[in-house]
Amino acid sequence: MHRSLTSLLRIGAVPVRERGDGPAGDNGDVSDDAPGIPRGSISRTARLASLPLGAAGRATLGIGKRLSGQAPEAVTAELQQRTAEQLFAVLGQLKGGAMKLGQTLSVFEAAVPEEVAAPYREALVKLQEEAPPMPVRTVHAVLAQQLGGTWRTRFREFDDQPAAAASIGQVHRATWRDGRDVAVKIQYPGAATALMADLNQLSRFARLFATLFPGLDVKPLIAELKARVVEELDYGLEADAQRQFAAAYAGDEEIVVPRVVASAPKVIVSEWLEGLPLSRVISDGTREQRDRAGHLMAVLHFSAPSRARALHADPHPGNFRLVDGDRLGVIDFGATARLPDGLPEPIGRLVRWALEGRAEDVLTDLRAEGFIRPGVQVDARGVHDYLRPMLEPIERHGFRFTRKWMQEQAARLADPRSEASRLGRQLNLPPAYLLIHRVTIGSIGVLCQLDAAADYRSVCEEWLPGFTG
Repeated sequence: MHRSLTSLLRIGAVPVRERGDGPAGDNGDVSDDAPGIPRGSISRTARLASLPLGAAGRATLGIGKRLSGQAPEAVTAELQQRTAEQLFAVLGQLKGGAMKLGQTLSVFEAAVPEEVAAPYREALVKLQEEAPPMPVRTVHAVLAQQLGGTWRTRFREFDDQPAAAASIGQVHRATWRDGRDVAVKIQYPGAATALMADLNQLSRFARLFATLFPGLDVKPLIAELKARVVEELDYGLEADAQRQFAAAYAGDEEIVVPRVVASAPKVIVSEWLEGLPLSRVISDGTREQRDRAGHLMAVLHFSAPSRARALHADPHPGNFRLVDGDRLGVIDFGATARLPDGLPEPIGRLVRWALEGRAEDVLTDLRAEGFIRPGVQVDARGVHDYLRPMLEPIERHGFRFTRKWMQEQAARLADPRSEASRLGRQLNLPPAYLLIHRVTIGSIGVLCQLDAAADYRSVCEEWLPGFTG
C-alpha cells in the first residue's frame, strides 16, 4: 500500500429490548463475560508476537539469497509474498483488533499494485467475512447472560453452527418465536480486552506493514479503530443505529435494512437477510451485478446522511448483500457516523467549484473549513490540480471504477518528488470531516474491487448538498 493511503486516511444487568414487547420479564443481571470462559490471551499474544519474529527470519533469509547472487527484485517479491501469507494467516486466526485491522486493510486492497496484491488477495477477501467460531457452550452461556436463563423459549429453532463470524462477534441463524427467520449476533466474551490488546500490540510493530505495503503507516488507522472501540462494542448503540436505518429505508426499492427484533448489550436479534454477499460479486459476479452493486453503494453512501441522519461507517464487502439481484442489503451498524444535519454543505460546494475550475473559490472555502491551517501559503491553481483528478468519477454521467484508476491516484499522491505529494502534506483534515473522508475512501476502494460502472454524478446531484448550487 502506498503513502497516499496514509494521507487519504488521516485526512452489567440490562433488560433485553424487544420491539413491541416492552421490557422483557425473564432477564436477570448480566456481567461482561460468561463465567469459566477462557480468553485465550496467552495464545493470542504468542500468535501476534510471531509476526515480527517471522519477519526477522525472512529478512535474514533475504540477505543470504542476495549474497548468493539472486536478483534483489526477485528476493523482495518472494519476501513480500511470504510476509503476506504469514500476516493474513495470523490475522485470520484471531478475533479482536487483529481481525478488525485485517478487514479494514482489505478495503484498500484495490490501491495496491497488482504485483504486490496478487499473492494475498484471496486472503484479504476471506478476512472480509470469516473468522474462527466460538465453542457452542460459549454461545449458550452468552445467550443465557444476555437473554435470560429461558432464552430458548424465545426461539422456535436455533442453529448452533455460526452462519458468519467476524472481528468481535458471530452470527447464528434461528427462527424467532413468531416464525420469522432471524440473525442472532453474539459478541465474543472478552472482546473489549482482546480488541484493545491486539491494537496496542499491532501498533508496536507497525514497521512490519511497511515491508508489505511500502510507505504505509498503520498507526493513524489503528488510532481511529481504538477511538471507536467503546461505541462498536455497545450492541445497544448498534441496535439503535440499525433501527434508525431500517426506519429510514422501510419499503425502499433500492436499499433494504433488516429490522431489529430484540437487543441486549452483547446480543442483537434482527430479521434474516438473504442475498449474494458482495465478496462473491467481487470474486465472480456478472457485469450487471457489479454495476448494480456499485450504483447502490453510492446511493447508500450519499443518501443515508439525509435520510437516516447517519453514515454507515464500515464499508467492507462483508457488510453488504445483493438482495433479489437489484437491491442492496445492509448489515452491521456497529460503526456509524451520526450526522444530525446531514453531510456538510461545503463538501458539495467545493466539489462543484473544483469541477467548474474555480480555483480561487475552492482555496477560500478550504481555508474557511480548516483544510488549510492559518499561515500556510499554497497556490490556488496547485490545490485545484491536486484535487481535480480525484473528481473524475463525477465529472460526467458515467464512470467505471477500476483497480488501475485507484492505483494511479495512489501513485500520483505517493511519489515524494511530485508536487501533489508535497501539497498533500500541507493540507489538513478537520476532525468533523475525518470519518466522512475515511468512509468515502473505503467505499471507493470497494467500488474499484467491484470494477463497477454507474452514473455516479446523478447520485451526487440528487443527494450531495451544495453540489447543484
